[in-house]
Amino acid sequence: MLQDRFGRTIEYVRLSVTDRCDLRCSYCLPKGFKGFEEPAHWLTFDETERLMRVFVALGTRRVRLTGGEPLLRRGVAELASRLKRIDGLADLSLSTNATQLARHAVALKAAGVDRINVSLDSLRRDCVTELTGRDSLPAILEGLMAAKAAGLAPIKLNMVALAGVNEAEIEDMVAFAMQHGFILRLIEAMPVGDTGREASYLDLQPVLARLTGRFGLQPQAVELGGGPARYWATADGRFTLGLITPISQHFCATCNRVRLSVEGTLYLCLGQEDKIELRPILRSGASDAELEAAARAARSTASRSSAVRVLRISSRNASATVLTWR
Repeated sequence: MLQDRFGRTIEYVRLSVTDRCDLRCSYCLPKGFKGFEEPAHWLTFDETERLMRVFVALGTRRVRLTGGEPLLRRGVAELASRLKRIDGLADLSLSTNATQLARHAVALKAAGVDRINVSLDSLRRDCVTELTGRDSLPAILEGLMAAKAAGLAPIKLNMVALAGVNEAEIEDMVAFAMQHGFILRLIEAMPVGDTGREASYLDLQPVLARLTGRFGLQPQAVELGGGPARYWATADGRFTLGLITPISQHFCATCNRVRLSVEGTLYLCLGQEDKIELRPILRSGASDAELEAAARAARSTASRSSAVRVLRISSRNASATVLTWR
């Protein structure tokens, strides 16, 4: 079992399969960003599968395929199928912007992907164009409907709530989620890095109070996917709302995840810089036992929780990258 020095058990790996994305969301990538990894530095599927087998042996039970946009990685359904066959892996999911999902939904379902999260910040075409840098809403909606038809479930909509941008559309998104049986998750943008000045933070606690009063939402004890969201649902179960609130109500004490980048860097926290480069160890001929030892040593010596570090950063530096837990 993999534990950090705070006693938290790590059972969830966010696995980036590419750093490329076909959108340029204002709260995610700085304008003109060129710092992508070269494909030669990317882990191969064989290397990725081997590392995931090591992590499963250490107690990982959930893997989420992410990017960039993971559906831009050629053969991602094949990788999903290989990971799904790892004995001991209980849950395989994928986060996507859905622009490529219409072409891949059936293959992902066949490969064994259990569920998907889709980024959708607005139902207004002009707003989505402004936020993502291109006219992407039609492709996103087509991908969503293809995923629903393919039987991928549950489908969670991830909406980054931004003051003065899309906050007035939250009720419309609730209605859309109800209509299609989707789970809606509202996410607070977290100002850390170079694009923070582009984001308009919205405290979700007043939003929750408003939605609770309107829809009669009740807090849920059930865990949905092992991530940082807290959930509420209507009494009839027709609608479920999740909140991810790294600022107004942080979740560091219960964090159970690490992130592996496409080039093999293991990030021990989504909100700080502790990391270990696994690719050089992997390509030097290390045994699985040596890889396990490296992961254990890195996690057990990780520094302070992200809440302390990130809140200090955001309080003294308004020009931070917006981190969103998707």
